[in-house]
Amino acid sequence: MDETLQLINQLIAEHKKISQKTESVEKAANDISLLSDLKAAGDAAASGDRSGSHNLPELEKMLESINTWLEKHFKHEETVLLAAVAEQGDEKLITDLNSILFEHSDLRDRLSLSRKRVSELSGGSLSPELWNAGVRDMKLQINHSRKLLETHAAKENHFFTELRRHLRKAAKRKENQ
Repeated sequence: MDETLQLINQLIAEHKKISQKTESVEKAANDISLLSDLKAAGDAAASGDRSGSHNLPELEKMLESINTWLEKHFKHEETVLLAAVAEQGDEKLITDLNSILFEHSDLRDRLSLSRKRVSELSGGSLSPELWNAGVRDMKLQINHSRKLLETHAAKENHFFTELRRHLRKAAKRKENQ
């Protein structure tokens, strides 16, 4: 049980870390979008100049880093945590956790789509109009994904609080026997 409590604390700390990482990505996407909007307002869009595109490789690196980190985090929850809950939890806890873990697929897909958008923008083959639309789409995708990740982390943190409570009650019952 102590191992499960340590795991819960580690996962909660990881949620805080991913929030910081996604805020950085969102800021970078917003910076690129702002540059794109400024470009669209001037004559640069007509000339095909892609002001701000030099920031895209950094954004790609950030998204790749988040993807790697999230995969490790998700796998931890989907294997170690799920096994611990199955061993020490009840059916309601297992069902609740499976419901939360189901969201990982959507979050993976969203991150993949964001990475694809940035890659398309980095490719340099889009017309100025498509590039501007792509930047706006990328910004919206990343902003929405960040909000979904934060909501997901909050759900998991709530679940972890309930799981902790369950484990502590079980430990007290065991001590009293």
